[in-house]
Amino acid sequence: MPSFLNSLRRKSRSSIKTDPEKQAISNGHSPVPNGNGVAQRKSSSTLNSSAVGSATPASSTAEDVAVQARAPASSTPPLPTSRPPRPDINVSKRYSMNGMTTYGSQMSINPSSLLAPRVLSISDNSWVHQQVLLIFGQIGESTHRPLDGNVTVNHHLGKFPQTSWPVSDSHFKALVHLEPGSNNIRLDFSSPKVSSANTSIPAHASFLNVNYLPMNSLPPLQLAIILGSDSPETYDAVPDRIQREGNGLELATKKFRMAAYLWQAFTGEQMNRHGFGRRCFRFEDAWEPGTLSFQDWGTGKFRTQAKIHIIRSSKTVAEIRDLNLAQQYEKATRNGELFGIAAEAVTGHFKPTPGQKLYVSCLFLDSRWDPEEKTIRGHAALGGGVGDLQLGIFGSHALQSYPSSIEEVWQAFQDCTRTDTTFVANDCNESGSNWEAANIGIGAHLHETGHLFGSPHQESGVMARDYVNLNRTFNCREPYSTRTKSPGQRLVLQDDECKWHRLDALRFRFHPCFGLPLDNVIREDSVQVWTVDNGQGGVIATAKSGIAWVELYPEGDDVCHYWREWSDTGGQFPGQVSLVDADLRALLPKEKQKLRLKLEIFSAGGGKHIVEDFSQLANQKLARVKLPDGRWGYRGSKLGYSQMEGSESQELILASAHIQTKLLLSITVYHGFAIDGIEFFYEDMESQLFGKRGGTPGGSEFSLNTRKGELLIGFALRAGLWIDGLQILTSMGRKSEWFGNPNGGSGHTLIPPRGYSIGGISGSCAQWLDGFSLIIVR
Repeated sequence: MPSFLNSLRRKSRSSIKTDPEKQAISNGHSPVPNGNGVAQRKSSSTLNSSAVGSATPASSTAEDVAVQARAPASSTPPLPTSRPPRPDINVSKRYSMNGMTTYGSQMSINPSSLLAPRVLSISDNSWVHQQVLLIFGQIGESTHRPLDGNVTVNHHLGKFPQTSWPVSDSHFKALVHLEPGSNNIRLDFSSPKVSSANTSIPAHASFLNVNYLPMNSLPPLQLAIILGSDSPETYDAVPDRIQREGNGLELATKKFRMAAYLWQAFTGEQMNRHGFGRRCFRFEDAWEPGTLSFQDWGTGKFRTQAKIHIIRSSKTVAEIRDLNLAQQYEKATRNGELFGIAAEAVTGHFKPTPGQKLYVSCLFLDSRWDPEEKTIRGHAALGGGVGDLQLGIFGSHALQSYPSSIEEVWQAFQDCTRTDTTFVANDCNESGSNWEAANIGIGAHLHETGHLFGSPHQESGVMARDYVNLNRTFNCREPYSTRTKSPGQRLVLQDDECKWHRLDALRFRFHPCFGLPLDNVIREDSVQVWTVDNGQGGVIATAKSGIAWVELYPEGDDVCHYWREWSDTGGQFPGQVSLVDADLRALLPKEKQKLRLKLEIFSAGGGKHIVEDFSQLANQKLARVKLPDGRWGYRGSKLGYSQMEGSESQELILASAHIQTKLLLSITVYHGFAIDGIEFFYEDMESQLFGKRGGTPGGSEFSLNTRKGELLIGFALRAGLWIDGLQILTSMGRKSEWFGNPNGGSGHTLIPPRGYSIGGISGSCAQWLDGFSLIIVR
């Protein structure tokens, strides 16, 4: 035998004999405690970078391992007498370790573990666009015995503190904080019912890689807390809670921010389930002391996080609390004025430039529960738009129940502490416990934010008060409910959760705040409808951005129960679709098929066109106009309300539409701050006038290049109550300048559908044009 082997063997044996700590373990004794009375040991729940590789120290021999194997299960692995040198670790391979293998796209530290967490909601290497991601998954296979325990989320490179989430019947849900770029997340499962290796390497762990790309080119959802001019900067809370955590503005900011991230995590997951990718609204970010993890509090660690604007209103607290919209308070007066107060405060704070669209969700901090009147003062649940401001408002009466950090989310939705109405509100009698109050506060404010983004009330989902189940989105188990008087639900699965309705998801899909990098964006949003002679009593709907879906409202329905969607092809939605009365009514139940039918037609550009009575529109006898040559023309949908004083109907059939020798040379538009009239000039010096010759004397002329065969094919208009502005469109792709007011009303494009051309103009005129539609002919 070589001499160096003898020396190694002798050294190994002597090390065993002279190691008192190992000798103590072999005799069944515990390791010696340190000066604090706590046994010295390494944590088995944290992956220490110095322990990457084999779990056995490099100096150990087979006899060392045998000694450890004979030790009692409760004993602690001994520390080596001299710590081995720290290995050099490439930061880019921080999570690379011996014994780790890859199964498809998900890596497991222990290939023999069947209990490594499996994420079901997102695939490895997916791209997301939100800072806090909601995931759900399962431990083991569905055929295995259900287990309870915990999943620990170890964030990318340890840049965010680890968080722990409960596992219920082998299912888990968790929130994951992401850094811009690639994120390598490690998930560890532990349970008192499952043995694990007594090493620094978790026995049941897996990896998930997620790519986070912030969509900084999109308009953000702004978050704001509104205070009275003399506000004490506090919110309602029970005395015990005030003593334990406080109720000041700083904590309110943390809670509101965390609630907003729950909105975002919920919405991003819902949009993905609806098949629209992981699109979601974003927040305005700020670089400031982090609050998303309570482990950052007091450390001063700066992070990029959602900015909360603190806005002090010109109104006093007394004035704000006098204006409430609590439905249960019959004495409430001047209802809805809180929305105006918020709009004034927000506009004064952000000072938007003309044409700048603002999206702001506000929290009134000075809301107060009035136990005598049984109402919440200074609170209104409202959402909608005022000009270029899209605004949602809500009160702070449930704020005490909100989580203030990621670590508190699952606990907040499990808190069964009963609501003490001596100090705080039981909103709509649906907030009888803390977790139910969190549902109402966070969920109802999300409901108003849905209105801010253009969603109406729906038959189900967030916009139908289904947010009373918002807790199920973030927890796999539901506690006792005072609202339903039920013991709760042991296991909450996907079908049990709160949802965004399909029609909400469709609106968000085309909203400018929900874009994705590869979206084909066409901001022209107008929709036009045309009655045609297709032999089926049909109507053609057209939109430059494409037609996305149509909602059906039979008489008596105030929310939509029936709709039809069109899918995109290569990112393009159909620019022209046929709407046949019989086909649409077939989507309705038999008892509603003969009722008056209202349609709302939506474009992929975010526009909408309302048809109040589809049968009347589809009636060719009402829509058609006979041309002098015997052909029939059809009036399209009208812009303008034709309601100005002295408004009179007008109709003009273009001579060039029925006389082949009539050549249109130029068009003169008469205008001031609106469109007064349009005059068509022909080669034979004749002309035709629609409207009147008002505005700027002589009007503005636009000539056609008749030598190259240029023709009039349509108009772009700005219209609201009347016709504000007009632009001429030609067959050669040319556009005239804007005549009239190019910023008034809303934008529309009138171009006949395929197979038709302009036969004339129909509408009305008062002091200026207040009605305009095209007459189309084959």
